[in-house]
Amino acid sequence: LCNCSAVGSIVGAECNGTTGQCPCLEGYAGLRCQSCAGGFYPEPRSQRCQPCGCSLAGSTSAQCDDSGKCQCKVGVTDLKCDRCSDGYYRFNATTCEPCQCNNHSKTCDRLTGTCLHCQDNTKGSHCELCKEGFYSSTHPAHACHRCPCSTVASTGTCRIQPGETAPRCDQCKRGYTGPNCNRCDNGYYNSDSICVRCKCNGNVDPARSPSVCQPESGECIGCLYHTAGFHCEECEDGYVRDPEGTNCTKKEATLAPETRELTTSAPNASKATSFSTAVINSTLSPTTIQTTFPISSSDNSTSAFADVSWTQFNIIILTVIIIVVVLLMGFVGAVYMYREYQNRKLNAPFWTIELKEDNISFSSYHDSIPNADVSGLLEDDGNEVAPNGQLTLTTPMHNYKA
Repeated sequence: LCNCSAVGSIVGAECNGTTGQCPCLEGYAGLRCQSCAGGFYPEPRSQRCQPCGCSLAGSTSAQCDDSGKCQCKVGVTDLKCDRCSDGYYRFNATTCEPCQCNNHSKTCDRLTGTCLHCQDNTKGSHCELCKEGFYSSTHPAHACHRCPCSTVASTGTCRIQPGETAPRCDQCKRGYTGPNCNRCDNGYYNSDSICVRCKCNGNVDPARSPSVCQPESGECIGCLYHTAGFHCEECEDGYVRDPEGTNCTKKEATLAPETRELTTSAPNASKATSFSTAVINSTLSPTTIQTTFPISSSDNSTSAFADVSWTQFNIIILTVIIIVVVLLMGFVGAVYMYREYQNRKLNAPFWTIELKEDNISFSSYHDSIPNADVSGLLEDDGNEVAPNGQLTLTTPMHNYKA
């Protein structure tokens, strides 16, 4: 009997009478067509032989094992050897090309070759660049190291210039300077490792002192406009704030209320000149005195001006003027009262009348008025004044003489 396989042999066909070989279907082999031919593998469920389907470009042969897996070339993978394995890309008619990732990645896109998951702080399509904040060192090759740049003082990025071995920060932030942005720039000082702008109240000149203030303490350097102090916030000795409180102006020399002598000396003068401050008080203002006789420590001039402010000087002068005016008014009033008193004595004298038995005698209150008019003393129509100064009183019954 032929005993041919019902699955792998041709139905109804007889086997060879001499060899007993059954006629097999495609993909089957064996005397009775019971096994799969080369390039085929048995399907697990039905046990029918299926073609391997190995890629001619990616496999070493058309054969596959019983699971249907083909034998792949280097860099090729998958069941049919039709896909590049990790680390390879661009599947072609010959083979897959290895990824070009500079040893910083083991995988890349199988179609484009772009490197995936770059390591060692690298980036780029081939992991050829360093990440932000890292720089590429020449030793070892293509290694990326962290930049010595603080993100507080700079952008955090750096690079090595040609011919240099140490990196330089790309850009320092305002207030910082140096290759690694670790020093304070001109006009700033270090305050708890942070560069802070110098506080000099606008009283310094960066052209004269570029650093403006001490880089470690912040003390201002070269205060201008007659200012002084740690932050140039005060006025120098001999200067005061103006009424607006902005500028420092020289103190105005003022005169003392009492009389003193001002002595000025010149280098070429053989004799000192003295001026009475009493005369200066009445003729010159303090500003004029300052202009005429400048007081300076550099010319060795001596000044006897009292240390009295201009306001106090004005108050003293005003008080003296008021006292003088009051005295003048008192004097004028006294003179006026005295003259009034004299006029009343002359124009309104008083008289005394002495009545005796036959005479009425009159005597004046003041002996200095011998010719006073007494006609109005008595309001009687019969009164007469004799030429000799005697007053005659005439009544209906008696006549009296004085």
